[in-house]
Amino acid sequence: MASNNVAQFATELKMPADLLLTQLRAAGVEKSSTDDQLSKEDKDKLLGHLRRAHGVAPDSEKKKITLTRKETTEIKQADATGKSRTIQVEVRKKRTFVQRMDTPPEPAPVQQAAPVVDEAEIARREEEARRQAEQAARQQAELKERQERLAALEAERQLQEEAEARAAQKAASEKAAAEANARKAAAQAPVQAAAAAAAPVAAPKVDPAVEEAKRAAAEEAAKKREQDAKEAAERAAAVDRARKAVADEVAQIKAMMNAPRRVIKAPEPAPAPAPVAKAKPEGTLHKPTDKKPDAKKDDKKPAVTPDKKSIKSANVSSTWQDDAKKRGGPGIKTRGNTGGGGRDGWRAGPRGGRRGGHSDDRESNFQAPTEAVVKDISVPETITVAELAHKMAVKASEVIKHLMKLGQMVTINQVLDQETAMILVEEMGHTAHAAKLDDPEALLQDGDEHADAEQVARAPVVTVMGHVDHGKTSLLDYIRRAKVASGEAGGITQHIGAYHVQTPRGMITFLDTPGHEAFTAMRARGAKATDIVILVVAADDGVMPQTKEAIAHAKAAGVPLVVAINKIDKPGGNLDRVRQELIAEQVVPEEYGGDSPFVPVSAKTGEGVDALLEQVLLQAEVLELTASIDSPARGLVIEAKLDKGRGPVATILVQSGTLRRGDVVLAGSAYGRVRAMLDENGKSISEAGPSLPVEIQGLTEVPNAGEEVMVMSDERKAREIGLFRQGKFRDVKLAKQQAAKLENMFEQMAEGEVKSLPMIIKTDVQGSQEALVQSLQKLSTSEVRVQVVHAGVGGITESDVNLAVASKAVIIGFNTRADAQARKLAESNGVDIRYYNIIYDAVDEIKAAMSGMLAPEKRESNIGLVEIRQVIMVSKVGAIAGCYVLEGVARRGASARLLRNNVVVWTGELDSLKRFKDDVKEVKSGFECGLTLKNFNDIQEGDQLELFEVQEVARTL
Repeated sequence: MASNNVAQFATELKMPADLLLTQLRAAGVEKSSTDDQLSKEDKDKLLGHLRRAHGVAPDSEKKKITLTRKETTEIKQADATGKSRTIQVEVRKKRTFVQRMDTPPEPAPVQQAAPVVDEAEIARREEEARRQAEQAARQQAELKERQERLAALEAERQLQEEAEARAAQKAASEKAAAEANARKAAAQAPVQAAAAAAAPVAAPKVDPAVEEAKRAAAEEAAKKREQDAKEAAERAAAVDRARKAVADEVAQIKAMMNAPRRVIKAPEPAPAPAPVAKAKPEGTLHKPTDKKPDAKKDDKKPAVTPDKKSIKSANVSSTWQDDAKKRGGPGIKTRGNTGGGGRDGWRAGPRGGRRGGHSDDRESNFQAPTEAVVKDISVPETITVAELAHKMAVKASEVIKHLMKLGQMVTINQVLDQETAMILVEEMGHTAHAAKLDDPEALLQDGDEHADAEQVARAPVVTVMGHVDHGKTSLLDYIRRAKVASGEAGGITQHIGAYHVQTPRGMITFLDTPGHEAFTAMRARGAKATDIVILVVAADDGVMPQTKEAIAHAKAAGVPLVVAINKIDKPGGNLDRVRQELIAEQVVPEEYGGDSPFVPVSAKTGEGVDALLEQVLLQAEVLELTASIDSPARGLVIEAKLDKGRGPVATILVQSGTLRRGDVVLAGSAYGRVRAMLDENGKSISEAGPSLPVEIQGLTEVPNAGEEVMVMSDERKAREIGLFRQGKFRDVKLAKQQAAKLENMFEQMAEGEVKSLPMIIKTDVQGSQEALVQSLQKLSTSEVRVQVVHAGVGGITESDVNLAVASKAVIIGFNTRADAQARKLAESNGVDIRYYNIIYDAVDEIKAAMSGMLAPEKRESNIGLVEIRQVIMVSKVGAIAGCYVLEGVARRGASARLLRNNVVVWTGELDSLKRFKDDVKEVKSGFECGLTLKNFNDIQEGDQLELFEVQEVARTL
C-alpha cells in the first residue's frame, strides 16, 4: 500500500508516528500532524538527513577494491590403523582496500565535474591493483626460478662429486701400478748387477737430468691432484651456501606474501617504501656468518648430497622461522632448550609452550580501529535478522536492540521486509541500497519490439459502467443480439465479460462490468484496460452511488466518457433531471459546451443505439488508436477461473501484438503454453490480434485478475520469472505477517476477547472471490470479525472440508458446488456448507449470523417509586421498611436504588415484599407494603427506592 500521509508512512516503517514527525522536522520537512500528506521529495529529504546524521553524505559512494586469492594443497596423514589419507586443504584469502577519509579533501573548483575525479580515482586504484597483481606474479616467477636454479646446482654438485670419485679411483690405480713396478725393479736389481759384473763391457751410466725430469713430473702430478681436490671442496661449499641463500630468499618471499597488505589511502599517493635493514633473528637455528668455510674441515667431512626430502624440510623449517619472526617469539626450541621443562620443552615456542613457556616478551599486532567502518549493505526483498547482522558485522543482539528502539519486537530468525531493513541499516550508520541484481524480471523486454514494430489502426475497447439495475447488460444484449442478462443470477451481472461486435464502420470490443457496490475492483480494472467508457444512467433513477464511482474511475484513468441515458421509454423518466445531476458531478454534455456526448437510448426498443455506436466510433477516430501486429502479444487478464475439466482458464484482452496458439505466456506468477484459445462464443481460434478478448488454457495456476500478460520467447525464462514472483510474494507476505509492534501489543492481547467467524470461500472466478472477500471483511467490528481462513477459485474439495474441520470454519460456495467426496466428509464431520448465487444474499446472511454473535444490549426500564415511611428493626432479620408505593408497581426481586436527598446511596435488589403478613409478588401504586433489601440495613425514614428492571435487546450490525 502506497503511503499518502505521515501515519501511513509510519505504519509502513513500523515506528511511532511521533518519532517520525520529529525526524521529519529535523530534516527540514514541516509536518504538524499525522494526517499531513507526504511526497517523494519529503521522503528523499528524510533519507538524506538520516545519512548525514550518521556521517554519510547522500551522494557518497564507497570506493573499495577486493582481491581474492585461493590456494589448494594436499596433506597426507596416517590414521590409527596405519593407512594414509589425503586431505584437501583450500586456503582462501580475501583482502579489501577501502578508501579512508582521514583528512577532508580540498574543495574542488566549480568548473571541475565530480565524475571526472571519480573516474581518475578509479583508474588510479585499478592501476594500483594491477601493479600489485603484477608484483605478486613477478614474486611467484622469481620463487620458481630460484627453485629451478637450486635444483640445477644440486644436479651439478652430484655430477662433480661423481667426477671427483672417478679421478680419485684413477689416481689410486696409477699409484698401485707404480708401486708394483718399483717392487719388480727392486727384485730384478741384483740379477742385473751380477750380469753387469760378469760382463766384459761396463753398463752405461744413468743420466741425472732424466731422473730430475721424472721427479719433477711426479711432483707436478701430485700438486695437480691436490689442487683438484681443493677446488672440488670449494665448489661443494659454494653449492651449500647457494642452497642456503636460495632457501632464505624463498622463506622471505613467502613471509612477504603472507604479511598483511597496506591499506591504500585515496587522496594521498602511496609513499615510497624506505629501505629497511634486515634484523638478525633471535633464537633461529640457522645463523648467518661472514666467515669463509674452512678447507680442512671440508676435506675431513665428505660432502653429503641433499635429497628432495631434506630440501622440503629446510623450506618448512624456514617457514616456521618466518612465522616466529612475525609473531616476535623466540623461535623453535629443541629438546635441549629450556623454557618448557621436561619432555614438553621442545614444544615451547612463541605462544609460551604447553607448560610454563615464556610469553612475557610476546608482542601483539592488533591495532584498535581509529574510526567507525561504514559498510555498503545490499538489502534484498526479504532478509532475516541474523543475515542482516552478519552483513553489518555486528552481533544479532545489537540489531534486535535497535529494532526494539524503533518499536518492533523481533527474533533472530524473523524475516524483515526491504523497507524496514534499509531504515535499520541507515539508523546503525551504514549505507543501504536495494539489491536487485538477482531479479530475473530485469531480463524482461521494455516494449522496444512493440515501439519499433509497424503501428496499424485497431478497434476501440469500450467499457460499459454504471449503477446496478440501470440496464448495462440489457443495452449490450441488444447490441450483440444475444440474451446475456437472462443467464445471470438475479438479473444482475456478477462477472466482467468481454465481447466484440462488428458494425458497418468497424469492430468494437465491449467490456461489461458489474454495477453492484462489491465489484469496485472489477470496475477499476475495466477502466484501466479501456479506451472509451459508456456511462449508463437510468432516466427514472438518476445518478446513484455506483454511478459516481464509475465517473471517478473514468476520470482517474483519463478515459473519455459517453453518457447513455437508458430507459427513456419508461414512465417517470426525466432527462433534464439526469443532465443536471451529471453536471453536478462535473460531467458536462456537448450541447452545454462540455466534452461528453449524451445519447438517450432504450435497451428494450433499441431507440438511440445506432447513435450511441456512432458517438463511440467518433471518439475512437479522435483518439487515433494504433497497435503493432507483428510483435509478441501483450495484454491484460480480464477474468480467471478454475474449470474442473480444463484447469486454469483466463480471459485475456490482447492490447498489442498477436497471440497465437502454442505461445509461451507469463501472467503474473502464472506461466504456461497456450494449449487452446477460444473466443467469447466458445469457438476455437488459432490467433488473436489487438483489441480482441480470448479465453486461453494451459497456465500453471489461476492468475490474478488485472495481471499483465506477455508472450515470452523461452519457456525456461518464463518459469524462472514466475517462480521468482511466487517466492517474492510469499516472503513479503510472511515478513508482514510476522511484524509485531510495541504499540499493537495491547490490541493483540485484546484479540482473544473478539469473537471471530472463520470462513472458507470458494468462487467460480477470481473477480467474484475478490469482491466477496472484501464485502464480508467490511462487516467486521470491534466485537465480532470475519476471519477468511482460505479463499480460492474452483469447486469445494476434500482438502477444503478438512481445513474447515481443523479451523471450525463455515464453507461458502459462490456459484460452485462440492463434489461427492467433499459432501460425504462434510456430513460426517458436521461442517456447514452454504451455497449462494447472488452476492447480496451471501452478505445479508453472514451479516445476520454475525449479529447473533454480538453480545445483547442491556437497557433499564423504571417500573416504580417507593417512599420509606417507617423503619422497624427485628433481630435475626434486620431492618424492615414500611413503604408506600408512589408510582408504578413494586415487584419482588426487582432492582432498586436507594435515594437519600436525591443522591444514590445503594444499588441492589429487593429481598422480600409483603402486604400485611402475606408475601406478595407485586404491590401497585397507592398501597402500603413492607420490604427488606438484600444485604443492606442502613435505611432511614424519608428515603426513596427507585425500582427498575434490566432488559436485554438483541443487537444488529
